[in-house]
Amino acid sequence: ASRLLVSPEHRQHKSAASRLAQRTDLWFKAFDNQYRDLLHAVLRWRLATVVGSLLLLGASLVLLPHIGNEFLPPSDEGEVRVEGEMETGTRLALVDDLTRRVEAIVYAHTPELNSSVTSVGASRHGGSFSRMEMRLSLVPAAARQRSNAQIANDLRQRLQNAIPGMTIRTRAPQGQFLLTRLLGSDEGFTVEVRGFDLTILDTLGKRLADKMKDISGVTDVKVSSEGGLPQEEVVIDRAKAASLGLDIHDVTTFLETAMAGSQAGDYQVDGNAYRILVRLKNAEKLSLDDILDLTLTGPSGQQVALRNLIETRRGEGPMLIERKEQQRMVKVQANIDGRDTGSIAKDVQIILDDLPRPEGYSFRIAGNYEEQQRSRGEMLVSLLLALLFVYMVLACQYESLINPLVVMTSVPLAAIGVLATLYLTRTTFNLQSYIGCIMLAGIVVNNAILLVDQSSQLVATGMRVHDAIAEAGRRRLRPILMTTLTTVLALVPLALGIGEGADAQAPLARAVVGGLTGASLITLLLIPAVFSLFHPQHKHPVNPEIQ
Repeated sequence: ASRLLVSPEHRQHKSAASRLAQRTDLWFKAFDNQYRDLLHAVLRWRLATVVGSLLLLGASLVLLPHIGNEFLPPSDEGEVRVEGEMETGTRLALVDDLTRRVEAIVYAHTPELNSSVTSVGASRHGGSFSRMEMRLSLVPAAARQRSNAQIANDLRQRLQNAIPGMTIRTRAPQGQFLLTRLLGSDEGFTVEVRGFDLTILDTLGKRLADKMKDISGVTDVKVSSEGGLPQEEVVIDRAKAASLGLDIHDVTTFLETAMAGSQAGDYQVDGNAYRILVRLKNAEKLSLDDILDLTLTGPSGQQVALRNLIETRRGEGPMLIERKEQQRMVKVQANIDGRDTGSIAKDVQIILDDLPRPEGYSFRIAGNYEEQQRSRGEMLVSLLLALLFVYMVLACQYESLINPLVVMTSVPLAAIGVLATLYLTRTTFNLQSYIGCIMLAGIVVNNAILLVDQSSQLVATGMRVHDAIAEAGRRRLRPILMTTLTTVLALVPLALGIGEGADAQAPLARAVVGGLTGASLITLLLIPAVFSLFHPQHKHPVNPEIQ
């Protein structure tokens, strides 16, 4: 009765699906059998298979010098910054006027602009008031044709020499903003010049900045030391003061009272204390000549003009003194365009090696590059620990020290796919790709576990080693392909950088996809060969009960 209720169209559709399933099953069986026959050939040439895999691994290492390295992967954060700086002491009204001219140029040539914030005056780190900063927030990446780096490069060319008297720098933040802020590292590329004398530090910093401008990919080089504020240096003639019976403390106290005021005591009322400050009337309006015309009384009652005891000299005082590890320093900072941090650091190091410096002064590449070197060492330790933990787990499960070694031979082969993928996709070694390599240590062994476990079970039943390996490969080929394909296909969208902000995570996915694909293909041939080398064929079959 049920057959009569089934429509002819449904019966035809079901028969077509059944035929497709049967054909697919036949194709998979034929593929399994061909793989089994291939394993028999591999087992006849075991050493050649192992040597060929090692040669392939060695050939992939040739790509290593051609792959860049940096701390964080570049990502389009949808922000562009424009910074301008003028001579110290420039009137704030003039800086504001020129800033409006910069805004007019930026607004006219940035159709992707969503919002902007402009500040004129000192930065959050202090320093000169003769500077400006614009923070441009762009529309989402999917709604614009240009990246934030391309917009920054276009504005740099348009603003260069467009505003007389103002040095303008543009940059597009390329790292992960939150992580950079948490680590406290400087954006861009930074070289620290350390020493004691500020004048020498400033001279060394300017020499280095001039040479760094000639490096390809380096833009907007600047030295952190700013022009000092004009000041008058007051020097007391100790010999004259002593001949008139005056103490140095008397003269300095008089100057302090005249210019800034000195504390004469405290006025207390209702439990509150108020400081009593004594100073000249309208002291802030007095010129230096007016102050030097004042007289102070000596021990014998004679009146001595302050001008006769003091010598003044014009000079400049530093705007900001930076220190690190109890040493004074000056920073030479630059933006990077179109190159990775590692290659820039190599070129800068060549310059530093040839740049003469006095004794006691040193150069040090810092900022993101310093964090990059530190994270590389930490990631290497993490990778070694991951491999150790994987081996310990396998040793406990197999209750053997040999089979885990067979399984672990698949881990180095992942480097072939990782290096090839990063090279072809022009991806650098960075924090994300290092994390992907650590993940591979626990992923690539899964396929080898399936082959080794099935082979060991078949050998335990009394089957010859070579036959057991070939049969295990035939039985486990489909599970291996399924687990590999599901992982790879799931990571493909992330590896392609599809979606807002996905380019920051793309290096991790590319490392996993490339390493897993390459290791899986080679593991299907190498693991059977290595297993047979560690488990030589017995001339006589072994009793399964004894085995």
